[in-house]
Amino acid sequence: MISTPLNHRKPRFFVSFLSMEKRSLINMKKFIIIGGGAAGFFAAINAAELHPDLEVLILEGNNKVLQKVKVSGGGRCNVTNACFTPNELVEFYPRGKKELLGPFHQFMTGDTMEWFENRGIPLKIEDDNRVFPESNSSQTIIDCFLESAKNAGVKVKLSTRVEAIEKSEEKFVIRTANESFIADYLLIATGSNSKVWSMMENFGHTIVEPVSSLFTFNIFDKRIKEIPGIAVPKATIKVLHSKLEAQGPLLITHWGLSGPGILKLSAWGAVELYQKGYSFEIEVNWLSTNLETVLNILKFVKKEQAKKQVIVRSAFSDIPKRLWEQFVLAAKISETEQWAQLSNLQLENLVKQLTKCIFKVSGKSTFKEEFVTAGGIDLKEINFKRFESKLHKNLFFAGEVLNIDAITGGFNFQNAWTGGWIVANAVGD
Repeated sequence: MISTPLNHRKPRFFVSFLSMEKRSLINMKKFIIIGGGAAGFFAAINAAELHPDLEVLILEGNNKVLQKVKVSGGGRCNVTNACFTPNELVEFYPRGKKELLGPFHQFMTGDTMEWFENRGIPLKIEDDNRVFPESNSSQTIIDCFLESAKNAGVKVKLSTRVEAIEKSEEKFVIRTANESFIADYLLIATGSNSKVWSMMENFGHTIVEPVSSLFTFNIFDKRIKEIPGIAVPKATIKVLHSKLEAQGPLLITHWGLSGPGILKLSAWGAVELYQKGYSFEIEVNWLSTNLETVLNILKFVKKEQAKKQVIVRSAFSDIPKRLWEQFVLAAKISETEQWAQLSNLQLENLVKQLTKCIFKVSGKSTFKEEFVTAGGIDLKEINFKRFESKLHKNLFFAGEVLNIDAITGGFNFQNAWTGGWIVANAVGD
């Protein structure tokens, strides 16, 4: 278990013990959050706890809240990542790296872990630094949010789709099909929502064209067609005729290739791969080892196992037997050939399959249900000391509605928590 450095500063969390009757007597300002997801709930809870004279309301268009939290991490909820240095953490964000450096100094991964643990939610750090609740259930996080919101007096209206947002002097008017709401402070936390982005364009904001991020590659190739479920621990993937490159575990699926290595590549290459129409070639080094080293290893195996059939056993522990068989056949080595019978050309062909394996990508697929978008509100138009619009005072943005996204591993949630926390503090000014 990695130790978690926690910030030693004045207490940041408290719950108002004012009764609802007493609170109603105060001239309360209203904070409305559009979007009942991770960023929206985190901002709402903290704002209500930090500012007992603030009325907090969440408007959610669907009949359920926190749906991305529900499916995150395969239903376990990857809360954050155990990277505790802001300068290192921002390196996991293809978009938002520069802008998040300051905010991460205000609310960081250690603060996130402290926040949940103070509410009775023990967390654990896994070998790859991803952080999950010890319960291994996203419902634990959802229940925590719902209970905290209720205790703090946060109101939630479901199935309430916003049709229009208008400015009336210093306030915001939010119109739905059946009623209107007036807010002193407004947070847009709707994630990837083209309708809301269009509304923000009417407010003068620039929208960076949204494109998919965190997606898997569709590949139709006989070498991997019949072996879904096979994985290798450390591959290097390059997009040919591009500078895009990533390294990590690789998973063969029914539709092509997935796994952390592919997802990293899709995040960093989100815009470029969109411009290519998701039609391009990749080169996979399944061993992340240079060609010469692999060739020397195979020559040694050829000498030591001269009388054994090549296809029977993988020469590398990281290459599963069924995948090795496909590489052997693709290198034009028959099922009965022995190591001693291999020509230099056959050895070279096998090395290329292992270190310079070319695949044609023809499309993408969403990674499970964890859809992430690159694009959104232009970051130049946001004051990141408050996550507030530079164009309209008391208009805030947090989460994926901004042109910020990260690779998989809990980083997108950390952006949501940090933005939500800073907004919660800002609305009380």
